[in-house]
Amino acid sequence: MTIHAAAIQFNVRQGDVDANLAYIREALPRVADRRANLVVLPEMWSTGFSYRNLNELAVRTEEIVDELLELSATYKLVIVGSMPEPNGNKVFNTVYVVDSGSVTGVYRKVHLFSLLGEDRAFSGGDSWLVADTSIGKIGVIVCYDLRFPELSRRLALEGAEVICVPAQWPKPRQEHWRTLLRARAIENQLFVVSCNACGLIGKLDFFGMSMIIDHKGEVIAEAGENEAEIIAPLDLQGMIDWRTQIPCFTDRKPECY
Repeated sequence: MTIHAAAIQFNVRQGDVDANLAYIREALPRVADRRANLVVLPEMWSTGFSYRNLNELAVRTEEIVDELLELSATYKLVIVGSMPEPNGNKVFNTVYVVDSGSVTGVYRKVHLFSLLGEDRAFSGGDSWLVADTSIGKIGVIVCYDLRFPELSRRLALEGAEVICVPAQWPKPRQEHWRTLLRARAIENQLFVVSCNACGLIGKLDFFGMSMIIDHKGEVIAEAGENEAEIIAPLDLQGMIDWRTQIPCFTDRKPECY
């Protein structure tokens, strides 16, 4: 099977749910017309990191998920992106995996970026996710999670064929972004579909550079610094054949580490 994966990179309007949702409403049919069946959105794409009114904005997430369910059913898409999830007095940075009208997985970001105070505004998750979808097994990590290879390896061991990475990864750490994404693909012999924000969001400048990377670590599609939609085919049989040629998983010695 071949998956056609897309990333919708855009300038997330901080605190402006209606503008962000309108952008995605227009972008989804465009990528569907280009044969996409997996779409990754940026981290916190509906609200941005609007800390001052985060709880108020999080209340709208349920209605947004409902709309994503309709859109995914209409365009036959698996959609992956993170939003603020209200949970009692807590808010989680949560990815919803929406598959043709159903929520097939929910992942709460585990590693919170303390440098920018994310750990003070959000509660962290405590579990991983590999979602069974109509197009295969989809693993999810979010932005800062990328720096923790143990999590991606767990997803690979649990059968993930693709790891999706919603992010708001700012300048000037472009090379870290590129290197870590390729490393996660190479070491786990799977596809990585990343979607970063771009442009100024609050006081931070985001460089975009969303990438789709194959099981050998080759970048097969990449955006620049402006709003863009990138699409690339993911050859799952090619991934299986590559794992046979270089059998990293069967050669593992976990008892030694």
